Amino acid sequence: MATSPVFTILVLGLSLFERNTVFVLSESMTNDPPVRCIPLATASSPAFSIDGDFIIGGVFSIYYTMHTEIYNYTILPGPPWCTGSINSRELRFSRAMIFAIEEINNSRELLPGIKLGYQIHDKCAAVPVAMYAAFQLISGKNTVFYKDKNCSQSGMVAAVIGGSGSTSSIGISRITGPFNIPQVSHFSSCACLSDKQQYPNFFRTIPSDAFQAVALAKLVKHFGWTWIGAVCSDSDYGNNGMASFLQAAQKEGICVEFSESFYRTNPYNEIQRVADVIRRATAKVIVAFTASGEMKVLLEELARKPSPSRQWIGSESWITDPNLLKFDFCEGGIGFGIPKSVIPGLRDFLLDLSPSEVAASPLLTEFWENAFKCRLRKILQPNIKKRNDVGAEERVCDGSEDITKLQSPYTETSQLRVTNMVYKAVYAIAHAIHSVVCPKKNLTTKCDKHLMLESKQVS
Repeated sequence: MATSPVFTILVLGLSLFERNTVFVLSESMTNDPPVRCIPLATASSPAFSIDGDFIIGGVFSIYYTMHTEIYNYTILPGPPWCTGSINSRELRFSRAMIFAIEEINNSRELLPGIKLGYQIHDKCAAVPVAMYAAFQLISGKNTVFYKDKNCSQSGMVAAVIGGSGSTSSIGISRITGPFNIPQVSHFSSCACLSDKQQYPNFFRTIPSDAFQAVALAKLVKHFGWTWIGAVCSDSDYGNNGMASFLQAAQKEGICVEFSESFYRTNPYNEIQRVADVIRRATAKVIVAFTASGEMKVLLEELARKPSPSRQWIGSESWITDPNLLKFDFCEGGIGFGIPKSVIPGLRDFLLDLSPSEVAASPLLTEFWENAFKCRLRKILQPNIKKRNDVGAEERVCDGSEDITKLQSPYTETSQLRVTNMVYKAVYAIAHAIHSVVCPKKNLTTKCDKHLMLESKQVS
């Protein structure tokens, strides 16, 4: 009598979303056809994507906020989506990744004959969405996988670039690590990520905060500021960075009047409380070990009722962020930044946005409409959710919009810092793939785009 198939269900829990990604595996006890793996959950579309012989994943914080919704548990929740305004600086980061990949695809020396593709996801500056994106990147876009006795890994990305924050990078690493997928972050500087036992496949192109915290303490001491206040993001980046700074500050004889932590999604009264602590403080120098998102929220609250001017000492996450230059009530800001660099051709690439290219991307459409205060199309496609309505009375874009004259962090390329870290991350991954699929034989190099590339080989 034939043995009936045995069905096994594997559940990858995403409890932070109140949903599960489910894979159904059917496996026969005999020599029946291969395992058929079907992802049952609905996937969210990448912000940018293109197919290739090998795919590189990307996770950036293009939108400031994740949309939250209360579910009644009668239907399967849909994929998360972002809301709020666009962080045009992070948009530049994601476009720089695309630029680097296109540059490599046109190279005759690096991965010749190989086309790199990409899947770039927006994590909405939220850790749950970053983890959701990580699950998608290890699952691929194929709806059905076949393999002898295991789910195929052919849908996996070769490597992941991101995230844009240490806590999100930790979440991504926990998911991609067991699959040996290398993760290269351009902006996650928490010293905790240097622990190779916990994060064996994590790499970065930005220095660890172990160096920055000591340098900030010496900077404060250099100017003779011995009575300061301190604020930090309530995250792995902020808490670890501030703890290292306070330890270094104590060694330098610096006294701290207060030390507060908060997160951008805290209730308003908590943000207000931190702002009031700063207003009432006698310290005129404030050290802020925060992400740019938290700093933006804090400065917006302080601007409601400006207090006496403060001198800000900033970590690299926000001190060079052009989005924060509009707050002119501060005495000034000083800190350490990533060395600026030049990426030939990037500015032309960023400005080369044709109307058809913009219209094909919901994200670029929203960026364009918000930047020029016009509507690119009158009727939105039904499957696109409009997050920021530019207003029913706004004019229709007529083609006279000139992006070269746009004053935006997206077009600001005079001091490329973190953008260069993205650029370097792409090239680091490309060289790693090249070493596997393009082995040198005598004086010639032949690349095998049909090679089943295993993620551990890239690491």
